[in-house]
Amino acid sequence: MIRTLAIAAVAALSLSGCALLSSPDPVQLYRFGDVGAAAGTPVASPVQVKLRAVEFPQAPSGDRLLSVTGTQAAFVAGARWVSPANQLYADALESAFASQARGVRLIGRRELTPTTRLLDIDVRAFETRYDYVGGTPTVVVTARARLLRFPERTVSAEQTFTVSQPAGENRIGAIVEAYDVATRDLNTRIVTWTDANASTN
Repeated sequence: MIRTLAIAAVAALSLSGCALLSSPDPVQLYRFGDVGAAAGTPVASPVQVKLRAVEFPQAPSGDRLLSVTGTQAAFVAGARWVSPANQLYADALESAFASQARGVRLIGRRELTPTTRLLDIDVRAFETRYDYVGGTPTVVVTARARLLRFPERTVSAEQTFTVSQPAGENRIGAIVEAYDVATRDLNTRIVTWTDANASTN
Protein backbone atom coordinates (compact mmCIF):
# COMPACT_ATOMS: atom_id res chain seq x y z
CA MET A 1 0.00 0.00 0.00
CA ILE A 2 2.78 2.40 0.98
CA ARG A 3 4.66 1.50 -2.21
CA THR A 4 1.52 2.20 -4.27
CA LEU A 5 1.07 5.60 -2.62
CA ALA A 6 4.73 6.47 -3.22
CA ILE A 7 4.45 5.61 -6.91
CA ALA A 8 1.28 7.73 -7.16
CA ALA A 9 3.02 10.66 -5.48
CA VAL A 10 6.00 10.46 -7.85
CA ALA A 11 3.63 10.32 -10.81
CA ALA A 12 1.75 13.35 -9.55
CA LEU A 13 4.98 15.30 -9.08
CA SER A 14 6.09 14.32 -12.56
CA LEU A 15 2.83 15.54 -14.05
CA SER A 16 2.96 18.81 -12.12
CA GLY A 17 6.54 19.32 -13.29
CA CYS A 18 5.44 18.83 -16.87
CA ALA A 19 2.68 21.38 -16.34
CA LEU A 20 5.11 23.92 -14.92
CA LEU A 21 7.58 23.42 -17.76
CA SER A 22 5.03 23.26 -20.57
CA SER A 23 5.27 25.96 -23.25
CA PRO A 24 2.64 28.73 -23.21
CA ASP A 25 0.18 28.99 -26.05
CA PRO A 26 1.85 30.68 -29.03
CA VAL A 27 1.03 34.35 -29.64
CA GLN A 28 0.83 35.60 -33.23
CA LEU A 29 2.24 39.09 -33.88
CA TYR A 30 0.53 41.55 -36.22
CA ARG A 31 0.98 45.08 -37.50
CA PHE A 32 -1.11 47.76 -39.19
CA GLY A 33 -0.41 51.00 -40.98
CA ASP A 34 0.11 50.28 -44.66
CA VAL A 35 0.37 53.56 -46.59
CA GLY A 36 -2.03 54.37 -49.41
CA ALA A 37 -1.07 55.73 -52.81
CA ALA A 38 0.31 59.25 -53.12
CA ALA A 39 -2.34 61.91 -53.66
CA GLY A 40 -0.30 64.17 -55.92
CA THR A 41 2.81 66.30 -56.29
CA PRO A 42 3.66 68.47 -53.22
CA VAL A 43 3.75 72.25 -53.63
CA ALA A 44 7.13 73.97 -53.92
CA SER A 45 6.98 75.62 -50.47
CA PRO A 46 4.80 73.51 -48.17
CA VAL A 47 3.70 74.71 -44.73
CA GLN A 48 5.91 73.19 -42.03
CA VAL A 49 3.71 71.43 -39.47
CA LYS A 50 5.17 69.88 -36.33
CA LEU A 51 3.55 66.66 -35.09
CA ARG A 52 3.19 66.60 -31.32
CA ALA A 53 3.23 63.34 -29.37
CA VAL A 54 0.08 61.40 -30.29
CA GLU A 55 -2.26 60.88 -27.32
CA PHE A 56 -3.77 57.39 -26.95
CA PRO A 57 -6.21 55.74 -24.52
CA GLN A 58 -4.34 53.70 -21.93
CA ALA A 59 -6.04 50.33 -22.51
CA PRO A 60 -5.28 49.91 -26.25
CA SER A 61 -1.98 51.82 -26.25
CA GLY A 62 0.16 48.74 -25.67
CA ASP A 63 0.66 45.64 -27.80
CA ARG A 64 -2.67 43.94 -27.02
CA LEU A 65 -5.85 44.17 -29.11
CA LEU A 66 -8.77 45.57 -27.13
CA SER A 67 -12.29 44.19 -27.65
CA VAL A 68 -15.49 45.68 -26.24
CA THR A 69 -18.91 44.04 -25.91
CA GLY A 70 -21.44 46.35 -24.31
CA THR A 71 -19.93 47.44 -21.00
CA GLN A 72 -17.38 44.61 -20.92
CA ALA A 73 -13.83 44.98 -22.21
CA ALA A 74 -11.16 42.32 -22.73
CA PHE A 75 -7.95 41.73 -24.63
CA VAL A 76 -8.03 39.40 -27.64
CA ALA A 77 -6.25 36.15 -26.76
CA GLY A 78 -3.46 34.76 -28.91
CA ALA A 79 -2.66 37.99 -30.79
CA ARG A 80 -0.50 41.03 -30.15
CA TRP A 81 0.81 43.98 -32.13
CA VAL A 82 4.46 43.73 -33.09
CA SER A 83 5.02 47.08 -31.31
CA PRO A 84 2.80 49.18 -29.01
CA ALA A 85 -0.29 50.36 -30.89
CA ASN A 86 0.36 54.05 -30.17
CA GLN A 87 3.83 53.76 -31.73
CA LEU A 88 2.54 51.88 -34.79
CA TYR A 89 -0.17 54.50 -35.25
CA ALA A 90 2.21 57.47 -34.99
CA ASP A 91 4.55 55.83 -37.53
CA ALA A 92 1.62 55.17 -39.88
CA LEU A 93 0.48 58.80 -39.61
CA GLU A 94 3.94 60.14 -40.46
CA SER A 95 4.13 57.77 -43.44
CA ALA A 96 0.71 58.91 -44.66
CA PHE A 97 1.83 62.54 -44.62
CA ALA A 98 5.08 61.67 -46.40
CA SER A 99 3.23 59.93 -49.26
CA GLN A 100 -0.01 61.92 -49.52
CA ALA A 101 0.41 65.51 -48.30
CA ARG A 102 0.64 68.25 -50.93
CA GLY A 103 0.38 71.58 -49.09
CA VAL A 104 2.17 70.68 -45.87
CA ARG A 105 5.35 68.98 -44.76
CA LEU A 106 4.99 67.10 -41.50
CA ILE A 107 7.92 67.58 -39.17
CA GLY A 108 8.36 64.30 -37.34
CA ARG A 109 8.58 63.79 -33.62
CA ARG A 110 12.38 63.54 -33.76
CA GLU A 111 13.02 66.59 -35.98
CA LEU A 112 13.95 70.04 -34.71
CA THR A 113 12.93 72.09 -37.75
CA PRO A 114 11.37 75.51 -36.84
CA THR A 115 7.63 75.76 -37.47
CA THR A 116 4.63 78.05 -37.06
CA ARG A 117 2.04 75.24 -36.89
CA LEU A 118 1.55 72.30 -34.53
CA LEU A 119 -0.60 69.22 -35.20
CA ASP A 120 -2.15 67.65 -32.12
CA ILE A 121 -3.75 64.20 -32.50
CA ASP A 122 -5.77 62.73 -29.63
CA VAL A 123 -6.94 59.18 -30.37
CA ARG A 124 -10.14 58.64 -28.39
CA ALA A 125 -11.03 55.07 -29.44
CA PHE A 126 -9.01 52.23 -30.93
CA GLU A 127 -10.95 49.05 -30.35
CA THR A 128 -12.80 46.01 -31.67
CA ARG A 129 -16.53 46.33 -30.92
CA TYR A 130 -18.98 43.43 -30.73
CA ASP A 131 -22.75 43.84 -30.71
CA TYR A 132 -22.95 40.44 -29.00
CA VAL A 133 -20.55 37.67 -27.97
CA GLY A 134 -19.41 35.63 -30.96
CA GLY A 135 -20.71 38.10 -33.53
CA THR A 136 -18.75 39.72 -36.33
CA PRO A 137 -17.01 42.77 -34.87
CA THR A 138 -16.42 46.29 -36.13
CA VAL A 139 -13.13 48.11 -35.61
CA VAL A 140 -13.73 51.68 -34.43
CA VAL A 141 -11.03 54.35 -34.50
CA THR A 142 -11.78 57.90 -33.37
CA ALA A 143 -9.32 60.79 -33.24
CA ARG A 144 -9.54 64.51 -32.58
CA ALA A 145 -7.19 66.61 -34.71
CA ARG A 146 -6.22 70.17 -33.81
CA LEU A 147 -4.01 72.64 -35.65
CA LEU A 148 -2.34 75.15 -33.36
CA ARG A 149 -0.44 78.34 -34.14
CA PHE A 150 3.06 78.44 -32.73
CA PRO A 151 4.35 79.95 -30.52
CA GLU A 152 0.92 81.26 -29.46
CA ARG A 153 -0.49 77.69 -29.14
CA THR A 154 -3.97 78.92 -30.05
CA VAL A 155 -6.26 76.55 -31.95
CA SER A 156 -6.76 77.51 -35.60
CA ALA A 157 -8.77 74.45 -36.66
CA GLU A 158 -10.24 71.40 -34.95
CA GLN A 159 -12.18 68.33 -36.07
CA THR A 160 -13.04 64.85 -34.77
CA PHE A 161 -12.88 61.90 -37.15
CA THR A 162 -14.44 58.47 -36.65
CA VAL A 163 -13.94 55.43 -38.85
CA SER A 164 -15.97 52.24 -38.36
CA GLN A 165 -14.65 49.29 -40.36
CA PRO A 166 -16.52 45.95 -40.14
CA ALA A 167 -14.32 42.87 -40.05
CA GLY A 168 -15.06 40.29 -42.73
CA GLU A 169 -15.53 37.61 -40.07
CA ASN A 170 -14.84 36.94 -36.42
CA ARG A 171 -11.23 35.81 -36.66
CA ILE A 172 -7.92 37.49 -35.88
CA GLY A 173 -6.72 37.90 -39.47
CA ALA A 174 -9.95 39.63 -40.53
CA ILE A 175 -9.91 41.88 -37.45
CA VAL A 176 -6.31 42.96 -38.07
CA GLU A 177 -7.17 43.71 -41.70
CA ALA A 178 -10.05 45.92 -40.47
CA TYR A 179 -7.61 47.82 -38.21
CA ASP A 180 -5.31 48.36 -41.19
CA VAL A 181 -8.12 49.67 -43.41
CA ALA A 182 -9.57 51.86 -40.64
CA THR A 183 -6.20 53.37 -39.76
CA ARG A 184 -5.38 54.07 -43.40
CA ASP A 185 -8.77 55.73 -43.93
CA LEU A 186 -8.44 57.83 -40.78
CA ASN A 187 -4.94 59.01 -41.65
CA THR A 188 -5.95 59.94 -45.19
CA ARG A 189 -8.76 62.08 -43.76
CA ILE A 190 -6.36 63.77 -41.34
CA VAL A 191 -3.82 64.47 -44.09
CA THR A 192 -6.50 65.95 -46.37
CA TRP A 193 -7.91 68.07 -43.54
CA THR A 194 -4.46 69.35 -42.53
CA ASP A 195 -3.64 70.20 -46.16
CA ALA A 196 -6.84 72.24 -46.39
CA ASN A 197 -6.43 74.10 -43.10
CA ALA A 198 -2.71 74.64 -42.45
CA SER A 199 -2.21 77.29 -45.12
CA THR A 200 -5.50 79.13 -44.55
CA ASN A 201 -5.71 79.36 -40.74
